[in-house]
Amino acid sequence: MQNLIILAAEETEGGHAPENPLGFVPVEFVLSLVVFGLLFFAVKKFVAPAFEKTFAERTQAIEGGLAAAETKQAEADAKLAELEKQLADARHEAARIREEAREQGAQIVAEMREQAQAESTRIVEHGKTQIEAERQQAVTSLRAEVGALATGLAGRIVGESLDDEARQSRVVDRFLSELEAQNGTASTQPGSVN
Repeated sequence: MQNLIILAAEETEGGHAPENPLGFVPVEFVLSLVVFGLLFFAVKKFVAPAFEKTFAERTQAIEGGLAAAETKQAEADAKLAELEKQLADARHEAARIREEAREQGAQIVAEMREQAQAESTRIVEHGKTQIEAERQQAVTSLRAEVGALATGLAGRIVGESLDDEARQSRVVDRFLSELEAQNGTASTQPGSVN
């Protein structure tokens, strides 16, 4: 440093500075170092802490945003899993309801068939009963008519009245028995037509 001071003193005494081929002036260099030091100190003391503070705030904001995003992502994943579970449960419930409906439908069809069969059987039985009752009524009516005709005819043939109730009943019964016997033998003979 003393060399610099001596050189600076010689310049001022001699009135002119020796020529430096590189253009290096030691006073300007020292002055530049002092200004650079002051500028460095000012930047380090005032500007760098503001940048550091801003950088730290931005880092915290970004990290907080990332943490919040991760939290939201975890919540969204949990919600998605819950919704998928609910959807699977709903599909399972729908399948169960469809199966129950099929079973109930089959049961209803079976019950309706049973009811229809029972109703059909009841109607057939009622029809048979009604037909039998009508047949009995027709037979009774026919017997009465045939009896009346037979007694009238027999009375004419015999020449006496057959108004006696017991006698009339016996004659009718005998006549019908003979008639049934004739029909029975005619239906059992080969070649007979009924």
